[in-house]
Amino acid sequence: MTLDTNTCYRAMSARDSRFDGRFFVAVSSTRIYCRPICTVKRPKRENCAFYPSAAAAESAGYRPCLRCRPELAPGNSSVDAVRRIAQGAARLIEDGTLDAADVETIATRLGITDRHLRRVFQTEFGVSPVAFVQTQRLLLAKRLLTDTALPVTEIAFASGFGSVRRFNALFKERYRLSPKGIRKAVRPSALPDALTFELGFRPPYDWKGLAAFLGARAIAGVEAADESTYRRTVRLMHSGKAQTGWIEVTLAKRRPALQVSVSTSLAKTLPAVLGRVKDLMDLSCNPTEVAQVLGKLAANNPGLRVPGAFDGFEVAVRAILGQQVSVAAARTLAGRFARKFGAEIETPFDSLTTVFPTPAEVAAATPTSIIKCGVTSARARTLLGLARALNGGALNLTPGVDIDAALEKLQSLPGIGEWTAQYIAMRALAWPDAFPHTDLGILKAMKQTDPKRVLAAAESWRPWRAYAVMHLWQSLS
Repeated sequence: MTLDTNTCYRAMSARDSRFDGRFFVAVSSTRIYCRPICTVKRPKRENCAFYPSAAAAESAGYRPCLRCRPELAPGNSSVDAVRRIAQGAARLIEDGTLDAADVETIATRLGITDRHLRRVFQTEFGVSPVAFVQTQRLLLAKRLLTDTALPVTEIAFASGFGSVRRFNALFKERYRLSPKGIRKAVRPSALPDALTFELGFRPPYDWKGLAAFLGARAIAGVEAADESTYRRTVRLMHSGKAQTGWIEVTLAKRRPALQVSVSTSLAKTLPAVLGRVKDLMDLSCNPTEVAQVLGKLAANNPGLRVPGAFDGFEVAVRAILGQQVSVAAARTLAGRFARKFGAEIETPFDSLTTVFPTPAEVAAATPTSIIKCGVTSARARTLLGLARALNGGALNLTPGVDIDAALEKLQSLPGIGEWTAQYIAMRALAWPDAFPHTDLGILKAMKQTDPKRVLAAAESWRPWRAYAVMHLWQSLS
């Protein structure tokens, strides 16, 4: 991100929410850095420095503001190749999927060299991958100390530190406070056995539209959604062991944020859980930028988001099951599929009973067993091909991967054409310019019968065509 200091100072002075998470302001007189929306007294211009990330500000010797809490700032969405690579690597680091020290493995996962990864990371965030992950771990620990009653020892390990001693030492060195010193009275969670957090977004945010989309496609037993709440089951790996539990997401009442409750059984995987919620709920979107490009198309539904994926495999399976059938029919098939190949789980909610199967579990299935879910033999082969490609490492459905390579690989699998690949890119890969131009709903909304004309007309919506898709679908309801 190229920082224009004059623009940054004006945005900070106006507390402009459009810039929240785009940069951080550090004040030399206090040695504290803030979000541009912080409500503290405006600092003098000559005392301000601006940084592209919290990690860059901390590497320069600043500590986070206790009022605006930089760890709550929304992320950033981008179609720029360099920025997407850096942000994809950041996702893998933040959610604990990979260790920042193993830069070569991260680079391989994203299909680039480790040298190129270091270069784009420095360009985007102003720090090395190792410095970035150190800051992310400290900020997560700060959030857990502020928002939960977890013991300090558990917080240290949940944040990714290998030892409590190292955690305490680095926390004091960086923030000039002990972990216990930063802890305030913690409000009890509204749900039993749950940890509650807030994840910020840039307003406007069409929560009802997003909840309605997810609710119409919710997989029975795995998900449940209504106009106020989204819930789902979760299964993630940590140190070779499966961690299972549930999450609940609602709209925060007083701030531009979502309130996320996470079962305590998932404490060891909190970075991954929160990162996936951000992807699912499209919290990195800058709606003002999107609206400027889409114009009249976006006028009736300001803040409409593109639903992402909590689990890329799950969304890809859902897309395959949705080929040439109604949304309701695909939902029924997905429920059968989850019950057949997933695992049972106990939760406080009657609607959440099953965790979605992993690629490995489906890869081990037979075509006959999949056909028994009510799908055709061709669909069964497609599902097996997808699962085996993911399980074997030939396919990666992580946001930030090379989009052209991912689309090519998807369409090389039997039974996956352009519509399915574009839909998967839109949701699982968080590609904001995805556009399944052969979609019947899009053709109907645009009053066209020729997909080529639709594709040509959509050129003016680049690079936010995925948001145009959501607005077109919304216009039909």
